[in-house]
Amino acid sequence: MSLRVIAGQWRGRRLQTPPGAHTRPTSDRVREAVFSMLGPLDEDIRVLDLFAGTGAMGIEALSRGAGHAVFCDEDRRAVDVIRGNLAALDAGPAVATVLRGDARTVVRDARTRQDTYDLIFLDPPYELAEELGEALQDDVAAILAAGGRVLTESGRRRPMDLEGLPMSKERRYGTTLIRIHSA
Repeated sequence: MSLRVIAGQWRGRRLQTPPGAHTRPTSDRVREAVFSMLGPLDEDIRVLDLFAGTGAMGIEALSRGAGHAVFCDEDRRAVDVIRGNLAALDAGPAVATVLRGDARTVVRDARTRQDTYDLIFLDPPYELAEELGEALQDDVAAILAAGGRVLTESGRRRPMDLEGLPMSKERRYGTTLIRIHSA
């Protein structure tokens, strides 16, 4: 599958995807709709892209003006692809950090360090979304900056719920369910 950056400084640039069926990239159509819902991003925005896969969501945020993005995936091939995509865009460590690890551990470590993020993307494997929503909700709420937003992407049949954070928007795109929660 070929992906492209939808808008911003890297508009039209192609992104690579990991080989195999393990990674399910967010389609261009859904990313465009998501960023339309989110509105403008500025250089003060710190992004956390969990279950990053190709890094498309975090890269799109950077392209549209976010100041820094942290990308996390536990699959080595995905991490290599994210690093390659960032290198192809000349997005260095000043704007992007890539971590290989379990999302629960990364979020707990961020909470321990008292890191905060203005925009958090949660796009786990659909079959794990319910379970991971429960496991992550308290720590995600703790690292969400005041006025921040969490965007979840999951399947319509087994959605990811973050009960501690109010949901401000919900949209369906085929079998994909997008929810935006606010601090």
